[in-house]
Amino acid sequence: MKQALIILLVFTAGQSLAQGEWSMQQCMQYAVEHNHEVKRAELELDNYKASKTGAIGRFLPSVDASIGAQYNFGRAIDPETNGYTDVSTFYNGYSLYASLPVFDGFSRIHALKAAGASTLMGRASLRQKQNQTALNVLQAYTNVAYYEGLVKMADEKVQETELLLKQIRLLEEVGRKSAADVAQVESQKAEADYELTRQQNLYASAMLELKKTMAFPMQDTLLLSVRNVRNRLVACNRRDARTLSPSGTNSESATYGLGLVQELNPELQAAQYQVQASKHEWHQARAAFYPSLSLSAGLNTTYYHTLHSDVGESFNNQFNNNMGEYVGVTLSIPLFNRLQTITSIRKAKNNYRIAQETYKQKQLELEKLSREAWQDWQGYLKQTVQMVEKVEADSIAYQLTKRQFEEGLSTAIDLRTTSAQLLNSKATLLQCQLMAMVKEQLVRYYRGEAIWTE
Repeated sequence: MKQALIILLVFTAGQSLAQGEWSMQQCMQYAVEHNHEVKRAELELDNYKASKTGAIGRFLPSVDASIGAQYNFGRAIDPETNGYTDVSTFYNGYSLYASLPVFDGFSRIHALKAAGASTLMGRASLRQKQNQTALNVLQAYTNVAYYEGLVKMADEKVQETELLLKQIRLLEEVGRKSAADVAQVESQKAEADYELTRQQNLYASAMLELKKTMAFPMQDTLLLSVRNVRNRLVACNRRDARTLSPSGTNSESATYGLGLVQELNPELQAAQYQVQASKHEWHQARAAFYPSLSLSAGLNTTYYHTLHSDVGESFNNQFNNNMGEYVGVTLSIPLFNRLQTITSIRKAKNNYRIAQETYKQKQLELEKLSREAWQDWQGYLKQTVQMVEKVEADSIAYQLTKRQFEEGLSTAIDLRTTSAQLLNSKATLLQCQLMAMVKEQLVRYYRGEAIWTE
């Protein structure tokens, strides 16, 4: 709590930015690098890449080497005479074997294509996790900016009520105000102090939520340069006030709006690549109906020695003389495997259809969310322009009521009502400004644009 108050004093004092202050983009970048869901997506992508490497390796020949040793005791076959013997012998064999699949019903080709589509799906899923993390940080960051603004408003209200209380007490001393008026202003002062404390607590909670979203150490201090956000909001207000027509349509934002969701959206891309991967997995399962053809080649040699005997060929002579080579061709024709192939094909085909339905559902869902985000953006832009006018009107009304109160023409209740109305208008204006910025980023996200810089 003490750290939060120190941060608050830094914000309200308007001091120059320190080197340790974080911008919104820096918070997004940190979250993307440290978020646990993003890290899991990176590991899943690495698994997809490993599967693709394995699919490529299936086109290469397999090479195996083996060495065997055997002791024969008692009656056995003599390797030299091929007859029975009852002496103990030592047998040593070496072999080198290579095989290359020539045709397998295009199973390897479809497996490679499926692995390639899965890799692209993993990359799209990673981008989606990164963008979603950035959006979550954006929301949490704007919440901090919102409550920071409310804290600033509440602090200004406390200072204003303190000054008003001093004036009322002076007017009471000269007989122009009664004790009841002083009590009512003291009540306003106590209410302003309570509201400041409440907003400070909400600000501290918003800061903790931002740290959690960023995966930032809770015990460390996080200083935010929210003044950049406020400057951006002021610039956006001026721009939007010029471009927003009376009917509520923004000429600049209209270029984003009401079109179909672009294929660049990572969520839609992931669903599309899943369709491609499922399709190739289906064809891969169908390849089990085709015969397979493979080539094989190898060489082997042996060495044997009768134990407890000094007679026999040397190891080098036997190794060279016993050397044998072979080349073979294998044709495998599937006949019946207890309906396992039919079952696999049926499941793979259903998975392909499920992926197609998922893609269509995701496309419809993103289209709906994109249009909602665009409409909300336009609505908040229009509300911002309206709230700017309302804040100006409420400010004039409050100043007039305050002057009338000082002159004895209005009551403290009237002053309290106009003050609360002005404060609510300022808070609503800040909320509309921040929500317009958030919805703008959502529109960009649904359109497939980058919302954070690497």
